[in-house]
Amino acid sequence: MKLSVIIVNYNVKHFLEQALLSVQYAAEGIDTEIFVVDNNSTDSSIEMLQSRFPNVNLIQNKINTGFAVANNQAYSFCKGEYILLLNPDTVVSEDTFKKCISKMDSNLNLGGLGVKAIDGSGFFLPESKRGFPTPWVAFCKAFGLAAFFPKSKLFNHYYLGFLSPDVSNEIEILVGSFMFLRKTAIEKIGILLDESYFMYGEDIDLSYRILKSGYKNYYLADTSIIHYKGESTKKGSLNYVRTFYNAMIIFARKNLPRSNAWLYIALIQIAVWFRAVISLLSYFFKTHFLPLLDSVLIIIGLFYLRSIWSNFYFSDSSYIKPHIFLVNSIIYTIIWLISIFFSGGYDNPMVMRRVFRGIVIGTILNASVYGLLNLSYRSSRMILVLGGIWAFLATIFVRWLASVLNKNIFFDKTETDRKLLIVGETKETERAKNIWLKRNPNDYFLGAVNSNDFSSNNDALGDLSDLKEIVKLFKPNDLIFCATTLPYQSIIKNFELLQTHKMNLLILNAESEILIGSTDKNMRADINEHQIYKISTRAARRNKKLLDVLLALSTFVSSPVLFFFGLKRALFFIYSAAEVLKNKKTWVGYFNVEQTQLPLIKPSVFPNAPLNAEINTLPLESIKRKLNILYAQNYSIQTDLSVFFSDLKNLRIKPNLISKF
Repeated sequence: MKLSVIIVNYNVKHFLEQALLSVQYAAEGIDTEIFVVDNNSTDSSIEMLQSRFPNVNLIQNKINTGFAVANNQAYSFCKGEYILLLNPDTVVSEDTFKKCISKMDSNLNLGGLGVKAIDGSGFFLPESKRGFPTPWVAFCKAFGLAAFFPKSKLFNHYYLGFLSPDVSNEIEILVGSFMFLRKTAIEKIGILLDESYFMYGEDIDLSYRILKSGYKNYYLADTSIIHYKGESTKKGSLNYVRTFYNAMIIFARKNLPRSNAWLYIALIQIAVWFRAVISLLSYFFKTHFLPLLDSVLIIIGLFYLRSIWSNFYFSDSSYIKPHIFLVNSIIYTIIWLISIFFSGGYDNPMVMRRVFRGIVIGTILNASVYGLLNLSYRSSRMILVLGGIWAFLATIFVRWLASVLNKNIFFDKTETDRKLLIVGETKETERAKNIWLKRNPNDYFLGAVNSNDFSSNNDALGDLSDLKEIVKLFKPNDLIFCATTLPYQSIIKNFELLQTHKMNLLILNAESEILIGSTDKNMRADINEHQIYKISTRAARRNKKLLDVLLALSTFVSSPVLFFFGLKRALFFIYSAAEVLKNKKTWVGYFNVEQTQLPLIKPSVFPNAPLNAEINTLPLESIKRKLNILYAQNYSIQTDLSVFFSDLKNLRIKPNLISKF
């Protein structure tokens, strides 16, 4: 046996299917065995494996044992001269295995080998080649010096930034998503992966032990793979920061001398807090960029208007007291921002009529607030009117500035105003078009890029050699590669060629209707297929949040009435309303069953269907999963209202919650 491939799977069925298809093509002509270890997935991965890949050696775990334990399980059965540890969210080229074997066969001193990896947008993943994380290297990575000096040998040794991604080199650390290992080297060092690590760090530990045993590790740039959820895609996550650096602490305690370990661990602890603060600040400014800029300009404008109007109307620039007006300005600005938000003015793509609607509604609300203020706290109605005009002009300027700064904000486009381009032969192109337009009927199909039957396809815009120019010309939002006739090697090369975050790169595999891709390198890791969920749209989330707040406030207002139905019941609703206002819960949401493929929402007070007692006692979790899917796909405010009032009317309360009172 020449090669044993091990893949550990947990709830990424469609990624796994694609990975296995690419592995089968890459293994042609090579004596290969494939192992899949499933860590108790709940997404029908097992059924897919048994029906589509009956020749794969399947190991089913009853719990999620972690990456290290699962790989070791399969390794104990491996007979191959070489062992490949491969992540399920990867796509390998048809030539990858052959080139890896050729390199290892001709260099007997190589214990491990990695290859060039790109993400789902075609960009090189720097973790493809790494250096040993000494205290200095870890410090530079943790505190951002590596990012500031990406090609420096001194500051970016962790990612070996001074080595070109396109040139093969000896390296120190392999990446866990693709570790091509010599079995005799593993036998020499004793064990495959150290099970002290649940996730992250195992690859560093194994690479270090390979080097200590006298073998070398190597980075092969002659072949490429796609790794959708690379380390770089998750490094902004607080959970990733904590888990990764905890793994580094385990590594330090195990491998470093005590004289160095304490310093290393101290640096890691500081780094965790530092990265946590940076991540939170980065997330805050990224998600609140427009509202912050809006608020600053609106408040500055209001103060200028105060001065101008006071001079013009009252002939006294200080007639309206600054400290009183500051409070008014903050209140007015907050109301305008909230109104813009709930009118969809912060949705992307940007539609100016939503912004205008928000300003108008906000001005009306501000006028209402103005009327409720004590006379001594009022400024001037005219300033409020002029302020509304200024607020609209300021928000227009902010959006123009944002577009100039390349914040990916576009004017006057609807959410369905998208353009589709497909790469493939005529039959598969038509299939891909039908799949896409069935889900997105308002999208515009630009045409196809073909390789063989260009002249016979009326939709054809050119062949593969023209792809980059066609993309530049038409600027599609979504680009589908049909893998039935197009080799994965060609798809990967075109991913690298395009390198863009402004376009969704998707793959349609043979005998599948699932479009797989990673539209944003910072997206949630478990989103792995093109699926339309209404609840995931910004408009739906905004409306759901507004409804939650209104229902919670209504609950507080009507709390005296609720006490007529019982003390515990009233306390339950008041407690739930408080949890909703604290953004810890939503009134209506998913049933509490394990389900990984749906958009995340807050835990629910009530599940999404008012089930009667007979149905609610059924042990079939599949019923609840299906209801969750339907709720996510067809979400509407009417659904939440219906469930809320049905539960209120039927007095159905969760016993575990009401028991608190």
